Amino acid sequence: MSKNVLITGATSGIGMATARLLAAQGFRLILTGRRAERLSAMRMELEQKYPINIHILPFDIRNSDAVKAAVNSIPLEFKPVDILINNAGLAVGLNPVQNGDLDDWERMIDTNIKGLIYMTRQISPMMIERESGHIVNISSIAGKETYPMGNVYCATKHAVQSLTKAMRLEMLPYGIKVSSIAPGAVNTEFSTVRFKGDSQRANEVYKGFTPLMAEDIAETILFIITRPAHVNIDDILIMPTAQAYSRDFNRTPQ
Repeated sequence: MSKNVLITGATSGIGMATARLLAAQGFRLILTGRRAERLSAMRMELEQKYPINIHILPFDIRNSDAVKAAVNSIPLEFKPVDILINNAGLAVGLNPVQNGDLDDWERMIDTNIKGLIYMTRQISPMMIERESGHIVNISSIAGKETYPMGNVYCATKHAVQSLTKAMRLEMLPYGIKVSSIAPGAVNTEFSTVRFKGDSQRANEVYKGFTPLMAEDIAETILFIITRPAHVNIDDILIMPTAQAYSRDFNRTPQ
């Protein structure tokens, strides 16, 4: 592959799995995230394993000035950005609205909504100029359903679904593809972050059933971005076999 792919939130979970899979397929990668040491380690690992070049951009996607500066610093050999994978996102806390933590809410809104908008705002004009490109937004089952104590997180992922539809409409005249993937339960750092490092509580989320793995979503992303030019996958909902709704699981008694 000769295409340049920018992946946000590439230091863990779905982003990391996607980087590894696309590297194996020969894509040129631009990897972003807050943890510079993880990005450096990933670049070293993947460039040693595959005959590809990787550019890393350590910055906080919640900062619009940092996003702009990072995109402006992309070397010419990694331009134009052909595919943008808006993966960066998180859930923090699990409380009813009346007991919600404002800092948690702002962190989710700033990352899941604003970060996606900031990055898309910087990359999409490049795509529009050449009338070519693909934007893939990582949503969630929480963007299609709402569950108790998931209030603000669910709201942010509903926003991702709505923004994806808006982008699809607005990019249509320029031949730009726009897709979204809404995963159910995926066993990554997601629950550990949600429970603020409480690994025991996080492990309870996946007890008694086989969740999706980050690699499952990475394979779905690869499928989406390798369709023929005339095919756009608008929206995919992907769930573990043992999950039928945001809170309905077929769990084996422990």
